[in-house]
Amino acid sequence: MAVQIDETLVRRMARLARLRLSDQEVDLFSRQLTRILDYVQQLDTVDTEGVEPMAHPLAISNIDRDDQPGGRFDSERALANAPERRGRLFRVPAVLDQGSGA
Repeated sequence: MAVQIDETLVRRMARLARLRLSDQEVDLFSRQLTRILDYVQQLDTVDTEGVEPMAHPLAISNIDRDDQPGGRFDSERALANAPERRGRLFRVPAVLDQGSGA
């Protein structure tokens, strides 16, 4: 059974997403979403018995190395490339409002 995404549903989704769509966009998205759902239904018919689920299409392996302690950085070396600093500290933009209570 083919799923039909009509213009009413597209307009409702656009309103919920706070998107303004032209009539042409509503028509286009209606047709595109219908085609996407038709393709998903087609994929549902594929026999996947015995197929191992995968999280990624390519085989990936991490190459880890042992942590090796290195030399210490003095504050001047650590701050050498800092865009801004205040004395011996990194200066960063504020991330909380003054009235946030945090």
